[in-house]
Amino acid sequence: MNSFFAMMSRMKYIDRWALMRNSRKENLSEHSLEVSMIAHALAVIGNSCLGKHLDARKAAVLGMYHDATEIITGDMPTPVKYYNARIKDTYKDIEHRAAQTLISMLPEQMQDAYREIFEEQEEDAYLWKLVKAADKLSAYIKCVEEEQAGNREFVSAKAMALNHIQKMNLPETGLFLEYFIDAYGKNLDELTGGES
Repeated sequence: MNSFFAMMSRMKYIDRWALMRNSRKENLSEHSLEVSMIAHALAVIGNSCLGKHLDARKAAVLGMYHDATEIITGDMPTPVKYYNARIKDTYKDIEHRAAQTLISMLPEQMQDAYREIFEEQEEDAYLWKLVKAADKLSAYIKCVEEEQAGNREFVSAKAMALNHIQKMNLPETGLFLEYFIDAYGKNLDELTGGES
């Protein structure tokens, strides 16, 4: 039995931000799509605005599967995951084992193609940086949306996410913030130019 895609479909059951009061719940499937789109956009920004030659499609695929191991591990809250080096290393090992379990659910002839997605390859190091930046941008966007809904629970998380994005020092993220982030605070009429 090849259960890989049935397992992937379970991403919708993994809720994120478990330690926070949410005005709207976000699941892993939604988050992965957003990270995929943002990672793709960051690579396109790198190519079109910064003269780079990045594989935007691959960035999107890496983003799509970047947290897939959480189907097995669950979403470990960031303060716990990075509490100290020992916990961080242990969790990395658990993620690696979860990835191997997921890959084993594919037909053998497909496994190498997915291993390239689940295991960071040296030649994709910059794309993985963009995926990690996309993950932080997604977190920042969630905080903006929660704040817009009047939920002050995410105020400090928003500041921390922005600080982390800025520390990554990637020109693509600076341009994404400049070009796109203000729109996330708008309502539908403002986004479409319609009248209320």
